[in-house]
Amino acid sequence: MSRIGRVERTTKETSVLVEIDLDGTGRTDISTGVGFYDHMLDQLGRHGLFDLTVKTDGDLHIDTHHTIEDTALALGAAFKQALGDKVGIYRFGNCTVPLDESLAQVTVDLSGRPYLVHTEPEGIAPMIGSYDTTMTRHILESFVAQAQVALHVHVPYGRNAHHIVECQFKALARALRYAAERDPRAAGILPSTKGAL
Repeated sequence: MSRIGRVERTTKETSVLVEIDLDGTGRTDISTGVGFYDHMLDQLGRHGLFDLTVKTDGDLHIDTHHTIEDTALALGAAFKQALGDKVGIYRFGNCTVPLDESLAQVTVDLSGRPYLVHTEPEGIAPMIGSYDTTMTRHILESFVAQAQVALHVHVPYGRNAHHIVECQFKALARALRYAAERDPRAAGILPSTKGAL
């Protein structure tokens, strides 16, 4: 069975289309109008081996906030849709990714219960191009709320803002990939003692 999610989200501020195939090969087609964010979403697809399409038309004449936030909300909803009933998946995933002087540690539980723990170094540069670095946490919050996952993201050290953010997206991609993959030893089994995820 294919595990594909497709979400269209339209408000007065943005129009977003997200399509994700959890069993893809990492093909991406990303366009949000925010260059660095496009780069991060490309990392998510490629390192997660998700085929990912994101098309966002937002009110960038105001700033990038609505565009980034609404894209993350749609991405979370599409990911949840693609997971389906979660039968036969590993459920838990974690990955540690270095990027030069920076390190990100990400652990995820596809639990059905949204929760975020996020830490990164203080004093990170406020902007990367038109990308406000305070939005990284907000992206994760928005994704978690819609995907309904528990997510812990920890960056214990790093200096370069680009590296600090990028290693988070790469580690997130791998952790989500590992958690969402089918476990050949658990075919037909829901990975929960509660009987629900």
